[in-house]
Amino acid sequence: MSSLRLFLHLLLALWLGWSAQAQALTAGQAHAIADGDSEERVAALNQAVLDADEKTAAFIQALADDAVKVAGGQVFVIRDDKGYDPVSGAEVAVPDDAEDVVNNNYMRGALDAALAALRLASPDEQVRAQAAGALFKDPDASRLPLIEKALAAERSSAVKARLEMARAAALIGSEDQARRLEAAKLLADSRSPDTKLLLNERLASETDPQVQAALKSAIAAIDASLVWGERLAAIFSGISLGSVLLLAALGLAITYGLMGVINMAHGELIMIGAYATYVMQGLFQRFLPESLFGWYLVAAIPASFLASALVGAVLERGVIRFLYGRPLETLLATWGISLMLQQGVRSLFGAQNVGVENPSWMSGGVQLMNNLTLPWNRIGIIVFAALVLLAMGWLIGRTRLGLFVRGVTQNRPIASCMGVNTARIDTYAFALGSGIAGLAGCALSQIGNVGPDLGQGYIVDSFMVVVLGGVGQLAGTVYAALGLGILNKFIEGWAGAVLAKIAVLVFIIVFIQKRPQGIFAIKGREA
Repeated sequence: MSSLRLFLHLLLALWLGWSAQAQALTAGQAHAIADGDSEERVAALNQAVLDADEKTAAFIQALADDAVKVAGGQVFVIRDDKGYDPVSGAEVAVPDDAEDVVNNNYMRGALDAALAALRLASPDEQVRAQAAGALFKDPDASRLPLIEKALAAERSSAVKARLEMARAAALIGSEDQARRLEAAKLLADSRSPDTKLLLNERLASETDPQVQAALKSAIAAIDASLVWGERLAAIFSGISLGSVLLLAALGLAITYGLMGVINMAHGELIMIGAYATYVMQGLFQRFLPESLFGWYLVAAIPASFLASALVGAVLERGVIRFLYGRPLETLLATWGISLMLQQGVRSLFGAQNVGVENPSWMSGGVQLMNNLTLPWNRIGIIVFAALVLLAMGWLIGRTRLGLFVRGVTQNRPIASCMGVNTARIDTYAFALGSGIAGLAGCALSQIGNVGPDLGQGYIVDSFMVVVLGGVGQLAGTVYAALGLGILNKFIEGWAGAVLAKIAVLVFIIVFIQKRPQGIFAIKGREA
């Protein structure tokens, strides 16, 4: 306790300006901080923090990172497997008998407090905010004077709010009952999961009935505010999953829903789109300036579409056109082709997953609540799925190609009598469905691993979405994808991922038993 008091007095001296100028780190100080008894090391650390310069701060950070060795009376900072003198910064040879500096929990706490104290005086607002957050996560009543002094000097409202929470977190461990009650009321307004955890930890050790009641009231208030964030997070996760299912199922809605082809290689077409994105990333990294790297994803969209569409066209011309009207044979043939495509990718890119990076504009997220952050890559996929859906709806419903596709799939003999080249339209339609699967792979590369087995995780879900929505019904595919996504995430929240999958499958089976035509039934003569 005496060392902590000394530490606080020294920090207060730093804040009050009793030290007119920062003193350079000396070899004796470095050795005293790095070697010896923990109490003596903490006392030396406190003295160094009082007049800390940049080299002192760097040395303390190296100690916290376990990057310091000692040999005799000499101290070495290790960077990139090389030794440096902490005082001069010059590179020096590290003796073979040098030993790592070992920090126990007590010493680590002192190092963390010293680093936080140094960062609270930083001119950078973000650094001060991070330091306040560190003090909040490791509260200690002995740090109250330091936090209060920082509060008095702080001008940023955002940093000030974090310091207020750090002060309340420190107060919750005070020996004064009034201060603990005050802290419980302050922390009730925080509405963050970290605060709830802190209050629960304090409640477990609290013996005062009045403070216990205040802590329980604060936890209840936080729970009431967090529940909406959890609900909105579940809805967003469901929409996000639904958009992924929609992208994966849109291509199948054409090849299976309109053309009646059970394409078991659909998942591999998704995989090809993902690998096309990976190749485009490599081309941008190798041949274009780093400043243009963020545009690789934009270029990958047409590349993934064309790659999968080309494979789909070859598949239709080489195999599928001989099997129309024989769904079982189509299933077996495309299943064999899926194995061939997987092995081909393994031969070209290897059996291991490959890394696809998010562009800078797809990284991070927007925080709406303390427990609700929406990642930009998920938001981007939702928007992308909507744009692909609109483009597909326009193409099928408003263009000459879409008219021919609908005509051929609804009544092939009459379309042929009207002069439509049905064989060519079959190829175009299958290539279109395959290309949309490639777009799904491009999107999936931004949220998961890209490997030869990528498509296997989506083929069954895609068929379920198409069948549930109604074969040949684009609107039904949308409703089924979003509905299954949201239903899966809500069940997953209280039953777990495995039971959620089982529950969704049982729901689909029961629904199809009661309504075999799906959500939207085919109307008119085509029924």
